[in-house]
Amino acid sequence: MNVYIYDDFLNKSKYNRAINRLEIKLTDLGLNGKIVRLGAIKNIHDAVESEIKNGAKTIVAVGNNETVFKTAAAVIEHQALSFIPQKTLFFVIPIGREDNSIANALGIKKEEDACNTLLARRIKKVDIGVAGRNYFIEKAEMEAEGAILEIDGYTVEIEEKGIISIINLAEKSNIIGDKKPKPNDGRLDIHIKTRSRNESFFSVKSFKIISKGQDLLLDSSVEIKTPVELGVIPGGLEIIVGKDRAFE
Repeated sequence: MNVYIYDDFLNKSKYNRAINRLEIKLTDLGLNGKIVRLGAIKNIHDAVESEIKNGAKTIVAVGNNETVFKTAAAVIEHQALSFIPQKTLFFVIPIGREDNSIANALGIKKEEDACNTLLARRIKKVDIGVAGRNYFIEKAEMEAEGAILEIDGYTVEIEEKGIISIINLAEKSNIIGDKKPKPNDGRLDIHIKTRSRNESFFSVKSFKIISKGQDLLLDSSVEIKTPVELGVIPGGLEIIVGKDRAFE
């Protein structure tokens, strides 16, 4: 059974046409399932856990990056805490033109095309980034100036303004030159770009980040405080992906 998690922003009238097209296409393909609307529930974790226990085989996040962030976290948390984990697939149907970089990197485009991808059920195990007690699929970012990274016994201090990106999954195939993010290699890619246009790249399994008050932004959705330990859950989520995804 498919369970579709609709984000509450989809209640706006400007999304009515897209939702209607989506639901007609799902019906035509025989992909009907239960719809759960986030605006009508208090706790997404409880809702997802309940649906999985009731037999949901695929949890589908319908919305944008933030929808993916909170829905995937609920699935991952259920799997981590379950005594006998159930195999649950994850899928994304992007709605709207903005904030859908996660879906794009997974090779999932417009909502109607996404329905065909869901039907094809091409499955890949994707690593999950961990930051303290939080999860992320795509990346974590923060201001670079004053940040300290502790990596494998070494310390990297950044004195210039810039951006630190901790990447698990990327919409673009390359970060620097031939450096390509691989969300199935059990590692995180750290990309540091400063105002002087200097760039550094590290590929690590885990590290610690400390800053002078800057917050770390996870999947463009939630900010957390540092210091924080970051790592990865290899193959932490089974995701239905498209042919045009940004990784093998």
